Amino acid sequence: QDLERELRNLGLTVGHEPDSYEFSTLGGWVATRASGMKKNVYGNIEDLVIRVKMVTSRGVLERNIAAPRVSCGPDFNHIIMGSEGTLGIVTEVLLKVRPLPPVKRYGSLVFPDFASGVRFMREVAKRRCQPASIRLIDNEQFQFGQALKPEGNLLSGFVEKLKKLYLFGWKGFDIEKICVTTLLFEGEVNDVNTQEKLIYDIAKRFGGIPAGAQNGERGYVLTFVIAYIRDLGLDFNVVAESFETSVPWDRCEALCENVKERVRQECAVLNIRDYLISCRVTQTYDAGACVYFYFGFNTGGMTDPAHVYEEIESKARDEILSSGGTISHHHGVGKLRQKWYPQSISSVGLSLYHATKQELDPKNVFAVGNL
Repeated sequence: QDLERELRNLGLTVGHEPDSYEFSTLGGWVATRASGMKKNVYGNIEDLVIRVKMVTSRGVLERNIAAPRVSCGPDFNHIIMGSEGTLGIVTEVLLKVRPLPPVKRYGSLVFPDFASGVRFMREVAKRRCQPASIRLIDNEQFQFGQALKPEGNLLSGFVEKLKKLYLFGWKGFDIEKICVTTLLFEGEVNDVNTQEKLIYDIAKRFGGIPAGAQNGERGYVLTFVIAYIRDLGLDFNVVAESFETSVPWDRCEALCENVKERVRQECAVLNIRDYLISCRVTQTYDAGACVYFYFGFNTGGMTDPAHVYEEIESKARDEILSSGGTISHHHGVGKLRQKWYPQSISSVGLSLYHATKQELDPKNVFAVGNL
């Protein structure tokens, strides 16, 4: 946040906005191989980094060239990125910056169901016309967002009724099935206008209806607010957290439903009646997408709700992997996902990591316990 503030004073931006933007650090972004909500324009952290310096217990690891691309053996930057503090401390990073975009415009779309929304997202990715941010939220998350909206005055209430009449009456959408895509466009005015028209034209092919800029902005801002809602929930006996994955397009929709169904089954086994499990497709690529899950439940009467959450998330993670997903898109391995690390990188990959650890930190000075 401080970095972006200083750059904005110069008319520049990195454009990297992870959910943790308010508190995370540049070194943390590199060490965890972070992803930002506007990666479609600015890239993930690995796309932004030109050079990294990391202090290890054996000395300084860095590439002494500040060029945009180098063919000079294995790229040590990619050993540092994702190392999660186990190999050393990131002390210096050279990043790409860009001029602040002259135009910033929000938008949103409503689709009749999640399947239509996923097909739309895949088509946008195939056409490579993604705006800075494009995210598809399922019906459960849509209804959760609606519950957070403040009550309006008489006029706004009347307008809302007209919108609902159009959507659910004339268009025949089902309130229990609809999903929403939030959009953020950034760039030069002509580019944004062209991109916006193309996105809305594609949406029509999949039954999408424009839902306004205000809903798009609310959805984007909610990402930064959700952690505070989680903390507030603790005061009311609600434990909630998120987990994520990346998945090929041909398995995306099935993975979303499989994981939600697995969580429902586990809640039934544990007699948890009051809970929320929802998902959103939050990053798009040529070959697939990042999917985020939010899970929370009422902890009334439980002696160890944190353990209950961990058990259910563990079962959900098993389902993610069996459905073709990855251990993580950007949250990393840490300590919570250690048991899936070996199967994710193979025995040879694990040996290579251990050899790197032994070479750079033979006395285990950086004993953070991650990976």
